[in-house]
Amino acid sequence: MQSFPQPLSAEEESEYLSKWEQGDREARRILIERNLRLVAYLVKKYNNSDHSVDDLISIGTIGLIKAVDTYRQGKGVRLATYASRCIDNELLMTFRSDKKQSKEVFLYESVGGDDGEGNSLNFLDILESVDEDIPERMEKEENIVKLYRFIEENLTERERYIIRLRYGIPEKPFNPERPEVTQREIARQLGISRSYVSRIEKKALQKLRREYEENE
Repeated sequence: MQSFPQPLSAEEESEYLSKWEQGDREARRILIERNLRLVAYLVKKYNNSDHSVDDLISIGTIGLIKAVDTYRQGKGVRLATYASRCIDNELLMTFRSDKKQSKEVFLYESVGGDDGEGNSLNFLDILESVDEDIPERMEKEENIVKLYRFIEENLTERERYIIRLRYGIPEKPFNPERPEVTQREIARQLGISRSYVSRIEKKALQKLRREYEENE
């Protein structure tokens, strides 16, 4: 926090906002620079994320820039209040994107083998339960059994627990699927940090991918 400049007084802020509304880009730079402490303060709420503090500050600064560019005096709210919402929103969008990408990587990760037509199989193919012709359905069922065997044989008890909750995988093959659970909810259940849950999940997925590669 010591490395960031002191925030503007109310009078200074009003002066620079008026200048920026008239197109003074130096005033814009000062408004951004003198509000960086706010970014650093808000970033502390997310110190359990997988991103470094420097990354989070960079992301938060994007939110701050958007706030300065869209804020107008007379809205009945201080710039700091408006900017806080923009910074939080930018950070939360990043976390939601991370979660979506992580799930997509898992579901579309190649698991070896093919669908009989030369197309590589992935986790999504294995977990789908749409009835097709008998030979194809039998092959899918075989792959589902293989997935469960790999989970049981290669993952620790905690890894199994987290993977099943995260991706809605039931305890036994062909049981009804369960709702997917977020890393934060799992962390709360286990009494550990969300970042620790994320590390366990990544390690478990690496084990499963390695097992599929070795059993192609």
